[in-house]
Amino acid sequence: MATPIVMPKLGMVMSEGVINSWKKKSGELINSGDIIAEIETEKLNYELEATNSGTLHIVHDAGTSIEVDGIIGYILSENEPVPDLQSPPSGDNQNNIPLKEAPTPSTTPIKSIKPDIIPSTPGARKLAKNLNIDISLIKGTGPKSRITESDVRTFSSNLPDDNQTDGAPLTGIRKSIANHMMTSLSNSAQLSFFIELDVTEAQSFRKNLSKNNDIKIGLNHIFMKASSLAIKSVPKINSTFKNNLLTKHENVNIGIAVALKEGLIVPIIQNVENMTLLEVSNSTDQIVEKAKNGKLSSDEISSGTFTISALGIVDGFTPILNAGQSAILGIGRSVEKPVVIKGKIVIREMLVASLTVDHQIIDGADAALFIRRLKQTIENPKKLLE
Repeated sequence: MATPIVMPKLGMVMSEGVINSWKKKSGELINSGDIIAEIETEKLNYELEATNSGTLHIVHDAGTSIEVDGIIGYILSENEPVPDLQSPPSGDNQNNIPLKEAPTPSTTPIKSIKPDIIPSTPGARKLAKNLNIDISLIKGTGPKSRITESDVRTFSSNLPDDNQTDGAPLTGIRKSIANHMMTSLSNSAQLSFFIELDVTEAQSFRKNLSKNNDIKIGLNHIFMKASSLAIKSVPKINSTFKNNLLTKHENVNIGIAVALKEGLIVPIIQNVENMTLLEVSNSTDQIVEKAKNGKLSSDEISSGTFTISALGIVDGFTPILNAGQSAILGIGRSVEKPVVIKGKIVIREMLVASLTVDHQIIDGADAALFIRRLKQTIENPKKLLE
């Protein structure tokens, strides 16, 4: 039975992807586990695996943009003819590539693409269309000379004024961020709490630990580990609320906001509660590098249960929840200032942290308990080694 290979959904906001390249040729025998294609989305590049053996039949060439769940190829049994695309095979799908149902002619969302399609990202093509620009005139600077949104904007900015529009719609990651934030604000009752923390000991602790282990441990790593410990006291913090269902998670999967030139992305460090500080540092470095190179897997952007956002140039801010999550921690800059300790004025390094929660789930008492536990650990960082 022919197994359809479909464009996988690699995130909540993904609507289409590009077949960046095929790793196997049409008619070639493939084995379960083989990498058969690389899929490019607006956030990552994803290696598509075959989970059963057979003969690969490619429906759409590299460079084609296909909507989620659209058929891009088939895996055929021995001597099996190529199925009619208008009449997909029936039966259970044995391929674990994300698949909803065997598409029918009225639901198969495949876009017709010119044979000589210009290598470009989905966002770049949309932006060029909205700006009424012939994308074939643009020189691509992305991987394999693929045209990016930045290339389109650069080209547009160099056009005479009468060829430019008054404005450009949001596209790519920026559009995803806008939709994601509005969904979050629309579906949650967000409330923020602020606290000033003394990070003098934490800064000294991380510097000594970094020196002794020849590894860089940042203040963000301290907050990640401390948050995972504080969550033990308030398990509700580590929950998600979707479709009116509350799910409490045992593992603490912390998302960290990473700024890319295209916009913000939040890769996930999984099972932080079981990591040492050194492991948190290593895992963070690896995931940030993957984010910058567009190599994140779907789990690495969609499995978060708690998020930390750090802005080192502001004193404090109110972060917006990641849609579905119950809490996010904002970390401002740390500065030396005079404080009163036991009746004496001393200079300490202080930092303002903010906790935004979904008040549908988390009450003020829960938020206060989490903040108190976090404060105790941050101001007595040796607890992180217990």
